[in-house]
Amino acid sequence: MKNSIYSTFDLSSSLKQFQGKVTKLLELTNISEWDGRVFREREKKIREVTLILAGECTALLLHNLSKSQEFLDKAEQQTRGWWKASTKKHGYKKRQILTVGNVEVSLKLPYIVERPTQSNKNNKSLHEGFCPFLRYLGMSEGLTPAILSTITKYGAVAGSFEAARTTLIDWGINVSLKRIERLTYYFGKIGINLRESKITSLELGSLPTNNVLKDQRVVIAVDGGRTRIRINNKGRRKVKSNRVGYTGEWVEPKLLTIYVVNEQGEKIRNGEIPITNDGTYAGFEGFLQILEMYLVNLGISQAKQVLLIADGADWIWIHIPRLLKKINCPTPTYQLLDFYHAASHLQDFADAAFSTKDERHQWFKKARKTLKKGQALGLMRNMDEFIYGASGERLKILVRERNYILKAYRRRLLKYNEVSSQKLPLGSGAVESLIRQVVNLRMKGNSKFWLKNHAEIMLHLRCQWIAKTWDNFCDSIFNSFIKPQSA
Repeated sequence: MKNSIYSTFDLSSSLKQFQGKVTKLLELTNISEWDGRVFREREKKIREVTLILAGECTALLLHNLSKSQEFLDKAEQQTRGWWKASTKKHGYKKRQILTVGNVEVSLKLPYIVERPTQSNKNNKSLHEGFCPFLRYLGMSEGLTPAILSTITKYGAVAGSFEAARTTLIDWGINVSLKRIERLTYYFGKIGINLRESKITSLELGSLPTNNVLKDQRVVIAVDGGRTRIRINNKGRRKVKSNRVGYTGEWVEPKLLTIYVVNEQGEKIRNGEIPITNDGTYAGFEGFLQILEMYLVNLGISQAKQVLLIADGADWIWIHIPRLLKKINCPTPTYQLLDFYHAASHLQDFADAAFSTKDERHQWFKKARKTLKKGQALGLMRNMDEFIYGASGERLKILVRERNYILKAYRRRLLKYNEVSSQKLPLGSGAVESLIRQVVNLRMKGNSKFWLKNHAEIMLHLRCQWIAKTWDNFCDSIFNSFIKPQSA
């Protein structure tokens, strides 16, 4: 690794070097030249030497752990589930591990041969395998767990992989742009696989039901965003470039957020009741599987109250209420059209019905209040009065907006007065904010084209970060490397 520092595993020497460098950095020389810029540069250098010391300490910890036969035996036992019928021990291999401060560790570790493969030109026997020590600790990629998860975090939450690399370098992690991209998708793919595993467990009836939502007031908000997905053109590759062309097709990722509110209707934000965010590009069928998995796993049937809130998309109100009934949601389950979506349609109606700004404003203000009181039927009768005297394009707009309200009324999605009396939210702002942060700020743009599998991974990763469940998410990934031999 370029600019890497190779650890000597000598803590005394590392501390001595650190003390010498820091002591020099703490000297007050040329006071007349000091200003904010000078102080900032001194801060950066102090951070750099401190990160190197942290890396040396981590390197020594790894070195000592690799010399512990007790730990080596445990690592082998905890990864026995990865062995195959022909697997055998194959001596020791040298492996390089990068830790913070760009400190690199060289370890000699037991190596397991998974399978022999046919040779190359020299007809030499090649073997593919793994080091149990590294797999058990989640370091098969040559990075410590903290470094791997940090690279993935910035790869997912930064505005681009280039921005992620700049930030990582500032914190003593100097890896290439391509490696950041590859590791982000590698780590995220494991998360997707774990999600798929839970869905499979749900289908088999073996998904555990927790009591996270027991006696809680739960809000389920659903919405969709927009992303350009890269679709390769059919046909032969171009002779000069050896590439096939592609088009960008706008695809709707469907997102969900599940959270809990207190008796005052305020969102609860603590570690005991985490917010659940996720999404997918797999269409509404795939989305429903994901939603069901989360709700069953969280114990939605034990909730005190449940509110499903969303815009007027047909797929939501056709399928999700059935799903909630299937998984035994509690009787006090409310379904609500996002009030602000409904109000925007009233505004469009007013714009078409009246010619002056004052008339539009007065009618909209009154209609909005009427809708909030739960008097949708009276409101629609009033809207019909304007429709009867209209014609042409104006008539089309008035009928369209009235029908939007009518459809929601028939689906019983306009009970704002009842839901408000329960101190539950009337708007789906939580999921709209999620779409903005997860999709719009990184994934949406006319010049951005995503491979579908990469978009799925990025969506999943960013959802975990926004939910503030990143540490738990990383723990689940590192736990997935543990695979003891089954009895």
